[in-house]
Amino acid sequence: MTQYDVFNGDADGLCALHQLRLAEPADSVLVTGVKRDISLLKRVPAAAGDHINVLDVSLEKNHDALVTALDAGAQVRYIDHHFPGDIPVSDALQTHIDTDAETCTGLIVDRLLDGKYRAWAVTAAFGDNLQVKARSAAEPLGLEAADIDRLERLGTLLNYNGYGASVDDLHFAPDALSLRLRPFESPFEFMAQDDAWQSLEAGYEDDIKQARTTPTARETAGSASVMFPNAAWARRVGGVYANELARTHPTRAHALLTESADGSYLVSVRAPLENRTGADELCRSFETGGGRKAAAGINRLPASDVERFNEALEQRYG
Repeated sequence: MTQYDVFNGDADGLCALHQLRLAEPADSVLVTGVKRDISLLKRVPAAAGDHINVLDVSLEKNHDALVTALDAGAQVRYIDHHFPGDIPVSDALQTHIDTDAETCTGLIVDRLLDGKYRAWAVTAAFGDNLQVKARSAAEPLGLEAADIDRLERLGTLLNYNGYGASVDDLHFAPDALSLRLRPFESPFEFMAQDDAWQSLEAGYEDDIKQARTTPTARETAGSASVMFPNAAWARRVGGVYANELARTHPTRAHALLTESADGSYLVSVRAPLENRTGADELCRSFETGGGRKAAAGINRLPASDVERFNEALEQRYG
């Protein structure tokens, strides 16, 4: 029997898995990648008796691989907050899926564990740009405001590390970063004893400065688009910069289009914070699109479809 942990390489996936493994220590095979690398379950050579945890990756995008794993005799626990599509019916499948726009996988795991490792769930929520929810979840911890701000910073940095065209773009491979988190029951212990977050902070500050000097390409009362060049800094910082734009202009939707080597675009969409709906539907209307209500994306938008995308964004949000 082999245990597999399949998880998104962003802050939510990392913190969700970390809580689970603090509660259930085990040697497992880690299967992950950059944030946009979500078709992960197909990498698992499932066999009878295997146990598989899947966290923070869309069931819809992994449906066929999930059926294959179940047919092979594996036991699967699926924890997620993305649109699931059709969920297979099987006694070997345990699902904890909540698509509410104000939750994330880390908060779902937190509920399953009765808040035992709440600080990591708060970190996950901050990483997923759920600032209000994160601060609400932190209230029972009785933390000082400065410590809550530190969790927000860590969530931002862990999320920042997940973005890139490949693991080569990242400061740390997500599986390696997960193992660096493993010894620490508290995020504050991690920040005090491991210098990984300091490396992330230095990289983030360099990248975000370049992002903030990039002009808006297209803007209306209800939406705005920003276009980034084909550069590693742009691929790394795009997701967290889209989150920053959403916080700065909460009544407006934002799209960040980052050019890829083949001339297509990687798209990140954030619904308005005051109306956290529709991003998933918008992106799923384009091939390779998906995500959740508040935040979604398109993995490959042909240059010829950029105008059509912007028109769809403006039609949806004004």
